Amino acid sequence: MPLTTPLLIIAVLALMGWLLAPRRAIASVDGDIRRLASLPRQHGLNAVLSTIVPGVAALIGAVVAFRVSNFETGGTLAAIGVVAVAAAGLLFALARSTETFRARTSAEMWIKLLLITASSIAILTTVGIVLSMVFETSNFFSQYNWTDFFFSAEWSPNFRGDSALGILPLLWGTLYISFIALAFAVPIGLFAAIYLSEYAGRRMRSIAKPVIEILAGIPTIVYGLFALITVGPFLRDYFAQPMGFGDSASSVMTAGLVMGIMLIPFVSSLSDDIINAVPQAMRDGSYGLGATKSETIRQVIIPAALPGIVGAILLAASRAIGETMIVVLGAGAAARLSLNPFEAMTTVTVKIVSQLTGDTDFAAPETLVAFALGLTLFVITLGLNVFALYIVRKYREQYE
Repeated sequence: MPLTTPLLIIAVLALMGWLLAPRRAIASVDGDIRRLASLPRQHGLNAVLSTIVPGVAALIGAVVAFRVSNFETGGTLAAIGVVAVAAAGLLFALARSTETFRARTSAEMWIKLLLITASSIAILTTVGIVLSMVFETSNFFSQYNWTDFFFSAEWSPNFRGDSALGILPLLWGTLYISFIALAFAVPIGLFAAIYLSEYAGRRMRSIAKPVIEILAGIPTIVYGLFALITVGPFLRDYFAQPMGFGDSASSVMTAGLVMGIMLIPFVSSLSDDIINAVPQAMRDGSYGLGATKSETIRQVIIPAALPGIVGAILLAASRAIGETMIVVLGAGAAARLSLNPFEAMTTVTVKIVSQLTGDTDFAAPETLVAFALGLTLFVITLGLNVFALYIVRKYREQYE
């Protein structure tokens, strides 16, 4: 039996509960709604939740119990069990629908259970992702020396057994490109947010803010093509070659600048919202003490909005570290350690994709290294979060 069939039956049973439970509660007091302990719609909501929650829980359990290959043989029996659980929930809710039953409290309990389940799913998903990386990373380090992985400056994977899998050139490319992107995006995004929130008129703001936010909706492949066709050749012809830095259109500077353009709305939109949330009374108090507008922004508004601004910068940094397509098309795929921003380099995410694509052996260290790279990137991002939390707590301003 297809999975959609029990879901459809559960929906029909829930609709029946929504219609029958209020009528049953009202009928038990001879139509006098004022004598009910809860409103009729609350009896209906309790019946709906009493039907859907057990039914969906049973359906999830059935899917987990049967493997995909064996689901056809036990699928009908599992579907019947799911429908039986949902019908039992409906009958239980209808049996309790009397004038003395507090359906509001029961419905709140079901809603609380749904919220706890949603939170648990998010937490368990995170734990599952981390554990999957940890287990595969441990398999990788059982086949490859961890000192060579963390301290080697050579990246040359092959499947002949003599691979050099040092993370340093990949880590350097990731941090170098992200630094250039943030150095470009953070000042422009923050200054744009200050202008829009403090200086721009209502008409200008209504036009400029949506135009800036359009940048966030452009696919990264389009940014990559822009870097490959326009920005890369421009930097090569007018900067790299005349200054003697090289003749490659794929470079760290190309990927960093284009990625910085992509990150501008992440910084500007969030910073703008945070700056607008600063109480107007603080601005008025600063003006009353004789401060100019720029002094008020620098000494009052920015310190008050600093936690939110740091959060925006952290979001942009995480986005930069995890970017792949712009790096592939804009920076190339060369793993090297160099300070020249006009040379081609690569990042950790690019090599994760390259090591997991194609006809690969998932037991080989050349493939398992992708999980070690992913776990390292996760630890770096976690460190950024901890550092941002420290900065926020240190410089946070407390107001009544």
